[in-house]
Amino acid sequence: MSKTTLTRRGLLKSGIATGAGLAVPTIFTGAAWAASHSGFTNAPGDSEVVLGFNVPQTGPYADEGADELRAYELAVEHLNGGGDGGMLSTFSSKTLDGTGILGRKVKFVTGDTQTKSDAARASAKSMIEKDGAIMITGGSSSGVAVAVQGLCQEAGIMFMAGLTHSNDTTGKDKKANGFRHFFNAYQSAAALGPVLKALYGDDRKAYHLTADYTWGWTQEESMVAFTEDIGWETVNTVLTPLSATDFSSYIAPVLNSGADVLILNHYGGNMVNSLTNAVQFGLREKMVNGKQFEIVVPLYSELMARGAGQNIKGIPGSQNWDWKLENEKGARYVGTNAFVQSFGEKYGFPPSQAAQTCYAQTLLYADAVARAGSFNPCAVVEALEGFEFDGLGNGPTLYRADDHQCFKDVVVVRGKENPENEFDLVEIVEVTPSEKVTYAPDNEMFAGGNLGECNPGA
Repeated sequence: MSKTTLTRRGLLKSGIATGAGLAVPTIFTGAAWAASHSGFTNAPGDSEVVLGFNVPQTGPYADEGADELRAYELAVEHLNGGGDGGMLSTFSSKTLDGTGILGRKVKFVTGDTQTKSDAARASAKSMIEKDGAIMITGGSSSGVAVAVQGLCQEAGIMFMAGLTHSNDTTGKDKKANGFRHFFNAYQSAAALGPVLKALYGDDRKAYHLTADYTWGWTQEESMVAFTEDIGWETVNTVLTPLSATDFSSYIAPVLNSGADVLILNHYGGNMVNSLTNAVQFGLREKMVNGKQFEIVVPLYSELMARGAGQNIKGIPGSQNWDWKLENEKGARYVGTNAFVQSFGEKYGFPPSQAAQTCYAQTLLYADAVARAGSFNPCAVVEALEGFEFDGLGNGPTLYRADDHQCFKDVVVVRGKENPENEFDLVEIVEVTPSEKVTYAPDNEMFAGGNLGECNPGA
C-alpha cells in the first residue's frame, strides 16, 4: 500500500487486504455520530431494517429493472445468512457476517420507477414515508437517478445509485447522500476511443442518435470529445425521445449524411429498436467514403444483446462488468465467479451488469453501516468517502470523496460473431485500467455541481 493511501482517510476507510482491521477506527466515528445526532430519518428499531428497491418494472428499461430486483433479493438473502453468501466471502472488507446489518434482519420494499422521474420520486417517497426505508437504491435511468438522489438528499436518506451512466449524476447533480458504483459516460468514451481507432482508423465521419435526457446528452458529449480526439469528424447529432419505439425516421437521414459510422447513444429497449431499424435499412452492408459502414453502441449489456439478437454481432461498446471477467481476465476480478454461481443457482442464468451493480451497492451500504457502527446517514457517508476495496468483481475500486464517483476498470466489449448460447453474446475485447479513465474532480464535463453537506434528516 502506498504512502498516499496511508492518509487519515485511507487508514480509516481502506478495506483492501486488511478489511475490517483498517475499518475499526470508523466505528468510533459512527458511535460519536450516534451520540451527538440521535435523531435521523427512519432510524430502525432493534430487530429489523428496511431497504427500498426502486427499479423500472415497466417502461423501456424494464428488462434491466427485473435483473436488478433479482440481484437485490439475492443480496438480502446473503446479508441475512441465506444461500452460499455470494460475494460476502470475497469482499475485502470483512464486517458482514450474515446476521443482517448491525444485528437487524434486512427487509425490503419495492417500487416501480416506470423509467420516469416523477414516478420514481413518488415511489421512493412512499417507501421512505410509509415503509420506513432507510436507504433507497435502484433505477436504470440517469434521469430517475438524479431525481431520486435529490429527493433522498432532502429527506435525509442514503441513495446508492443503481444503473446510472450520465456524467451529471456525480457531476452537476451530485449530492452528499448519494454514491454511484456504476461507471459514467466519460469513462466509457475514454475506454472506447483507443479501441475504435484500432478497429476503424482515425479518418471517420460519425453521426449520433441520442436519447433526449441527461444520460444521452452527456454520453454524446463524451463520445464526440473522444472520437474527435482520435481524428473523427462529427457530421451530425440528433436527439430522439425516450418514448420512441420506431427509429426509422431517424435512421433514413443517416444514409445521405456522408457519415460512415452511426453512434447510437441509446440504452435498453431504445437501443434494441434503433439498432434493429439501422440493420433493416441496410446500414451495415453500405460502403461510404470507401469504407465499410460501422455502428457503435457506447453502452450496452448482455440483456440488450439478447434483445438485439443477430444484430449485435461485431458491435463495440462498454460495460461496467461482465459475468465472464474472472474466467477470462484472472484473479484481479475475484468475486465475479462467486456472484455468478449464486445468481445462476437461484435464477438459472448469468447476471447482467445491472444485477452486479445493484448487488454490490447493497453490500457496500451494509458494510459501511457496519464499519460506522451506525445507520446515521452522515456516519455512513463518512465511511464510504475515500473507501478503497476489492473482491466485488471489478478489481481494486475507489469511492472518491470529492464527488462520490466509483473508479475501477472499464470493460470494452463486442458482440460475438459465433456465440455458444443465448447468454454468451458478448466478448471482452479488453479491460481498460482505472487510471486511464480517471479524471480530475474539476473536469469541465462534471462542472457546476456542489456535493454539499450530508443531511441526516429528522
